[in-house]
Amino acid sequence: MLQFVANYDDLSTDKGYQFKFHCDKCQNGYMSRYQTSTIGVAGSLLSAAGSLFGGFFSEAGNAAYQMQRAVGGKAHDEALAVAVQEGKQHFKQCTRCGHWVCPDVCWNHQAGLCETCAPDEKEELAAQQAHATSEQIYTKTREQDYTKNLDFLSRGGIVQCPNCHAKLNPGQKFCASCGTAVAAASAQGRFCASCGTSLKADQRFCNECGAKQ
Repeated sequence: MLQFVANYDDLSTDKGYQFKFHCDKCQNGYMSRYQTSTIGVAGSLLSAAGSLFGGFFSEAGNAAYQMQRAVGGKAHDEALAVAVQEGKQHFKQCTRCGHWVCPDVCWNHQAGLCETCAPDEKEELAAQQAHATSEQIYTKTREQDYTKNLDFLSRGGIVQCPNCHAKLNPGQKFCASCGTAVAAASAQGRFCASCGTSLKADQRFCNECGAKQ
């Protein structure tokens, strides 16, 4: 039975074996030392010789590759067992949940447990304070009245300058963009920005030229 093998990447090739182990909590990793595959290297050398001389060396290279495939499972398992023993030195196992975690970020040294089971008091307090602050901001912003200056009964629509079509404030006598006098037009109510025809308060299209208002 092998421990510490539930969360790792197998980086092995036909030339050798290497594994990267990950913290179960934050995913920080440790890469094991590279272990050369003797059979894999021998096969590569024979294949290289075969490419130069052909014949016997090429056939021997193929035989070495087949041999590596045949014993690769056992060699791979042995390399994994060695890497596991190496990797375990860089992680700690929580006796409460069984997870293997990195000691620098995810381990509570005072409690002797991972920080999922025994959160660091100062970190947890800071996190909860930040969460509570966010909730209070959410609540208090909804207690404020941001619409008290809006006229909910006004149905006059948006007034535009008859010359440049800039948006005008209620009661504005001159356009701030082009200087056109708009007091007379404002007094008369809404008007078509395209042809100047008088419009009703809820009218969305001009009945004279069809322009959208």
